[in-house]
Amino acid sequence: MKFTDGFWLMRDGVHASYATEVRDVRATAETLTAYAAVKRVERRGDTLNSPLITVELFSPAEGVIGVRATHHAGKRDNGPHFALPGATEGAGKVAGDGTVMTLTSGPLTARLDTSAPWNLTFENADGEVLTAAERKGIAFATTPDGGHHMIGQLALGVGEQIYGLGERFTPFVKNGQSVDIWQADGGTSSEQAYKNIPFHLSSRGYGVFVDHPGKVSYEIGSEAVGQVQFSVEDQSLAYYVVAGPTPKDVLDRYTSLTGRPALPPAWSFGLWLTTSFTTSYDEETVMSFVDGMAERDIPLSVFHFDCFWMREYQWSDFTWDNDVFPDPAGMLCRLKGKGLKVSVWINPYIAQKSHLFDEGRELGYLVRRPDGDIWQWDLWQAGMALVDFTNPDAYAWFQAKLKVLLDQGVDCFKTDFGERIPTEVVWHDGSDPERMHNYYTHLYNQCVFELLEAERGEGEAVLFARSATAGGQQFPVHWGGDCWSSFGAMAESLRGGLSLSLSGFGFWSHDIGGFEGTPDPDVFKRWLAFGLLSSHSRLHGSSSYRVPWEFGDEAVDVARKFTKLKHRLMPYLYDAAARAHTTGIPLMRPMLLEFPEDPTARALDRQYMLGPDLLVAPVFSSSGDVEFYLPEGTWTRLLTGERVQGGRWLRERHGFDSLPLYVREGAVLALGADEGRPDGDWLDGLTLFAAHGAPGERTVSVPDRTGAPAATYRVVRSDDGSVRLAGPDEGVRLVVAGEAAI
Repeated sequence: MKFTDGFWLMRDGVHASYATEVRDVRATAETLTAYAAVKRVERRGDTLNSPLITVELFSPAEGVIGVRATHHAGKRDNGPHFALPGATEGAGKVAGDGTVMTLTSGPLTARLDTSAPWNLTFENADGEVLTAAERKGIAFATTPDGGHHMIGQLALGVGEQIYGLGERFTPFVKNGQSVDIWQADGGTSSEQAYKNIPFHLSSRGYGVFVDHPGKVSYEIGSEAVGQVQFSVEDQSLAYYVVAGPTPKDVLDRYTSLTGRPALPPAWSFGLWLTTSFTTSYDEETVMSFVDGMAERDIPLSVFHFDCFWMREYQWSDFTWDNDVFPDPAGMLCRLKGKGLKVSVWINPYIAQKSHLFDEGRELGYLVRRPDGDIWQWDLWQAGMALVDFTNPDAYAWFQAKLKVLLDQGVDCFKTDFGERIPTEVVWHDGSDPERMHNYYTHLYNQCVFELLEAERGEGEAVLFARSATAGGQQFPVHWGGDCWSSFGAMAESLRGGLSLSLSGFGFWSHDIGGFEGTPDPDVFKRWLAFGLLSSHSRLHGSSSYRVPWEFGDEAVDVARKFTKLKHRLMPYLYDAAARAHTTGIPLMRPMLLEFPEDPTARALDRQYMLGPDLLVAPVFSSSGDVEFYLPEGTWTRLLTGERVQGGRWLRERHGFDSLPLYVREGAVLALGADEGRPDGDWLDGLTLFAAHGAPGERTVSVPDRTGAPAATYRVVRSDDGSVRLAGPDEGVRLVVAGEAAI
């Protein structure tokens, strides 16, 4: 939200009060509290009829400093609040030197000079200023509509770039944008987002998390061009500055505070195929798809039933449409017999025609309006109501309905929707409706994920979720929502996924071929290669099928090739997935995560690193022409072993069975032998592919299904160019780039 009219004036009817000077400081060993006047106080009379802003500095975790600015502290706090599972006590230390007070936590120091005009700086371990809340850095403003907004501003350095704020499909670098953290079902072609995360990451090696689950309005170098501004309509605003020095360090600390991504099961990394949304399908259709994939030698891991597995007008009642699927338990058993896992679509809405509506109404499990009526509308489902997950009994009730499906043989759920949450309602626990709008998705996905962990066991739970807020990374996987079937939408989807990955989310997917419309075969084939070199891979559409043979024989060949390649890459990918689980570093990584010192890498949004060592540049054209950037070093084409010098842009032309796929200098990729499934025995027939590199030693781990190392190998490059295994090598094939095929 913008409050000013240019640099000098305020907008009509807006009055702003800025922290101007410190009038008092109270300190403990671990916290600082400053009382800031909103004008210069030159005489006693200046203290009358004028507010103070209370500014608290504290540290909830090593390398994280919190700032809480409050105007009136008497406002009732009904929640909800973001959970901070990594918060600890005693992480910060306060010190004073004359008029300067500091709070230090790990490599980060907040410095406040109480004698000067307001200036709160944040410095790294070398004493360099990362950012600062300067003369307009902390404020409150009143607006003509009676609103009261708390405002924070943090300075942008020259050339500093800002990323994150959730899965945003607008430009990857957020400088110059206005962003509202407000859940919306807006597709992938607008400024709206399904996954709104009030966390941004800076190219200068720090991050900022605004601890407010409601609407947070950002102006990123857009209102004040040298500032990142964030505001909330409230009496208090809290945010955390998260130290680096590298972007990876920032994500490590941020996800340690807000929750690490769970490790998805290995089988979930294989190819998912769905019925699509509004297409006509029954068991015969489903089995024709499954058998068709097998006949064409395209390995399939998961089959997903979208909305119409349930009866029309009755979503979600979790009851199979018996006219279409007369024997659901038998069908699930038959699918399991073909080695498949099964997913079904759900959402948190209850249609009036469903028997669960009457049940939920009688039990008091549906969200109500202030007058006591159940909140309903006809958008999406006729007479649709909403499950109140703030009610523990409703939470358990919802889980009990899903458990019936798990007992039938369902393995996981696509948790769709969760964005269109009304604010003119009353929640069971008294939560603030404005704050619950964004937070609802967290309770929804947590409810389903916890059931899966309880029933299937830790390490076997996985969702396909569309909406999320801060902390939602704990319940993977998330997919990119409703995109068009075009090259432009393919690029939008990647941009959104990379933005989400810089917001703490370790795993992400998208609809291969696009959701809306029917893709041109060229789009579908290019999207196949991209999709099968993503964290998770799903064929899904809206009104048309996405089985590869619908798009020609060449599409079948492309699907087969890249599915099998992904399976071979699983030892490498699952090791990177395990690191996402323990460190928060995503599997699909924007280039700046791996190359933060390379200025060119900081703006790249049409390529990414898959894990630490594999560069992927999807092709967004029918011709196969693709332009991409290789950072400094000697890179190896994975599919040919060819050596290519980096530190430059390249332009290549690729057939549909290829794309730029490069291995980083000195890397050794662990490749499995089993092309048929993602969760085979990775040590059986293991290949270590050694890319070109300088003399030295590289350690390679192959994980087990928990993500822990099952085996570790040492590969040594000698000065004479030879490469050898050091230590046990039984059953391991060493392939040196350029000497043999992978």
